Amino acid sequence: MDVLCVGDLFLSSARFREAIEKEMGEDFGPLREVSWAGETAEDQHHLQQLMEQEGPEAVPAPEEVVEALGEAEALVVHFAPVSEAVLDAGPNLKAVIVARAGFENVNVEAASARGIAVVNLQGRNASSVAEQTLGLMLAETRSIARSDRGIRAGRWPKEFPQEPYDLSGRTVGLIGFGQVARQLASRLSGFGVTLLVYDPYVEGETISSHGGEKVDDLDTIFREGNFVSLHARLSGETSRFIGREHFEQMKPTAFFINTARSRMVRYDDLLEVLKEGRIAGAGLDVHDEEPLEEGSPWLELENVTLTPHVAGSTSSAWENSVRMVGEAVRELDETGRPRNTVNVEELQKR
Repeated sequence: MDVLCVGDLFLSSARFREAIEKEMGEDFGPLREVSWAGETAEDQHHLQQLMEQEGPEAVPAPEEVVEALGEAEALVVHFAPVSEAVLDAGPNLKAVIVARAGFENVNVEAASARGIAVVNLQGRNASSVAEQTLGLMLAETRSIARSDRGIRAGRWPKEFPQEPYDLSGRTVGLIGFGQVARQLASRLSGFGVTLLVYDPYVEGETISSHGGEKVDDLDTIFREGNFVSLHARLSGETSRFIGREHFEQMKPTAFFINTARSRMVRYDDLLEVLKEGRIAGAGLDVHDEEPLEEGSPWLELENVTLTPHVAGSTSSAWENSVRMVGEAVRELDETGRPRNTVNVEELQKR
């Protein structure tokens, strides 16, 4: 089978090739490589943000990919755009394999219309994101980042916007119960928390098997949680579905955590309730503007811990990504359609 591997500044094409060769043997091929990237990680991140917001057609089709596709049956990408122009350049394509869980950089409907499977790697960085989420919870309730900033500024801070309290014994509300939330649930079990979960697409039995309790409405999560953590998938159904009406139900001592996608939240509403001190604080790894501009109002808030969209960017996640790419190529070779194929009809329902 002819496979084209497209690397970028975060995952190189060589790592894809090595993983496929490890899974299939060095004689498997042809395996071809090209690279897609800006000059810097910041350039690439800007293009990623455009695709997340507007889709793959918002970014020019990479000429190097279009020219290299040829007879390829499988296209392996990380963040490179796979628009209609790219798909048209590969008449023999059977699958586009995306080396991450998100697939905003691929025109899934156009691929489906051409009979091309789009394969994503569910759970490849779930552990990494779960641990970052836990870290943000602890950073907020214990004012870890605020303490560090204070000491570096020549102070010895003992008073904070919110009096610190233990995570142990508190109530944590999870919105969405996919791979990340399930990994987080296992890590929270050692803290003895009460775990409430809102996810209309997951059965209560599955949630209870992970130590959680299924609730039927979003309001319960916000009303009862000491921590509310977002883990849903961005879709038409979840776009900006969380706003002030939810934050106003939270306890004044509660924290909101987002390591998923910013566009599920009306961030202007969140900014206002944080300015007002209506809730204790927030831990945010994802933002509407990345990077935040100089003078951003988010930088003025003392009750927020900010990280630069790095929750899923660990060496473990990269290792999982290339390994799972190799496995997907093997499945494609053996069965003609890997298991983790995106269901476009299910996407359209949501």
